[in-house]
Amino acid sequence: MFQDSDYQTQIDAEISDNVQNLEIDPYRLDYHLMPPVGLLNDPNGLIKLNGTYHVFFQWNPFETTHGKKAWGHYTSSDLINWTLEPAALVPDAWYDKNGCYSGSAIEHDGKMYLFYTGNVKDDEDRRSTYQCMAVSNDGIHFEKKGPVLHLPDGYTPHFRDPKVWKTDGQWLMILGAQNEQGHGEAVIAASENLVDWDFIGPIAGSNINNLGDFGYMWECPDLFELDGRDILIVCPQGLEADGDKYHNLFQAGYFTGAFDSSMYTYSHEDFTELDRGFDFYAPQTFIDEAGRRILLAWMGITDDDEQDQPTIGRDWIHGLTIPRVLEMKGDRVIQTPAPELQKLRYERVSHAVMLNPETSFHAGIEPLSEISVEFKNDIMDGFELVLRNDVKVIYDGQRFIIERRKFSGEGREQRAFQLEQLANLRIFLDRSSVEIFINGGEEVCSSRFFPEVDERNIELKAHGAVQCEMNVWNLKENTIDMYG
Repeated sequence: MFQDSDYQTQIDAEISDNVQNLEIDPYRLDYHLMPPVGLLNDPNGLIKLNGTYHVFFQWNPFETTHGKKAWGHYTSSDLINWTLEPAALVPDAWYDKNGCYSGSAIEHDGKMYLFYTGNVKDDEDRRSTYQCMAVSNDGIHFEKKGPVLHLPDGYTPHFRDPKVWKTDGQWLMILGAQNEQGHGEAVIAASENLVDWDFIGPIAGSNINNLGDFGYMWECPDLFELDGRDILIVCPQGLEADGDKYHNLFQAGYFTGAFDSSMYTYSHEDFTELDRGFDFYAPQTFIDEAGRRILLAWMGITDDDEQDQPTIGRDWIHGLTIPRVLEMKGDRVIQTPAPELQKLRYERVSHAVMLNPETSFHAGIEPLSEISVEFKNDIMDGFELVLRNDVKVIYDGQRFIIERRKFSGEGREQRAFQLEQLANLRIFLDRSSVEIFINGGEEVCSSRFFPEVDERNIELKAHGAVQCEMNVWNLKENTIDMYG
């Protein structure tokens, strides 16, 4: 545990002490960002600047629990090969001594600015919160400038996760908040100079815009224009399960609407979940130099099963999703794997599969695989696709279901949703994760799973006629340098 002001030296020692653990861990991810030691959660400060991608992340380097958070930092030139940099922010100031919580990054006048939430607790565990700024000339070393926005009247200290951008000549900051009535909101502040911020108020939230009761806290808001629509991504906490919806402890999704930056109003449609798997939270987006809107998310969730993951025994837990490019299709946000990921491919095996009821197809796969399935006929009666004898994908002609074994104890758990037609699947397997892109990214399921190490097979079992072309690519290993 952190003891004195030499935080980075202690982090380096923790990383060094954990190297042997990682080298023998069969569930260590290969092409997903993860912590070298300790706990990772929200992606922060996503930005591409001067040809370099920066991904910061919430990080407790000293424990595998949600304790005092720093900002970890990875950089890349290609979205494939990543290098761990020194921690960008550490909780060593009066205004962030109990954690440098989530936030965002911008470029201004050739410098990188980080905005984040400083978390402070007193001896009686009462919370204070501050929106803070740090500045860097090189994108690696940051000078803290302290709080730029204090808690406004009418809100509890659950007020965090600033996302900053510029529009119509002014800087805007959107934050997740809980008002004093216990309702979650997305709120806006505005500035002319990044230092002096005026709090405006809520633009969306529980019991706003005819939404009704929609959670007690909204986290990680992100408001951006996409193909002519204004998208608000947010993570509402406190939603009850509703049919097939909202079965994770906390949800992550988006509203499609129209934002008026002069009146600070946002009209929107219904909430849509971004991912239908077990492990997806705190998504954040950024625009790269090619104008693409790219999303990464925490491939995890804070729930009762978190501490049952076997990587805890190797002193690390959680990872991020692969980067995804966002586009609009009608009123839906479509997510597709960043094309750069194709550079991971080095060997392909193709299968032409024709199955009748209760027949099956088997093939061997490596733990690092990309699987593409193009269906040549309408799937009327459905099938089961089993990955490494653990994750099961089921389609019955109307509903898409993903199952996995529980992390502890006996039995399996399930997520499901309505799907009228299935045309294709694209599946990314890492040693302990699976991301399934359905119908070109119209739906996505992201999950961690922990199969038996020697299970290297795929099985497709038909309940009716199934004709498909299946391509399996082996993927490159060791794309992440966690030791500098």
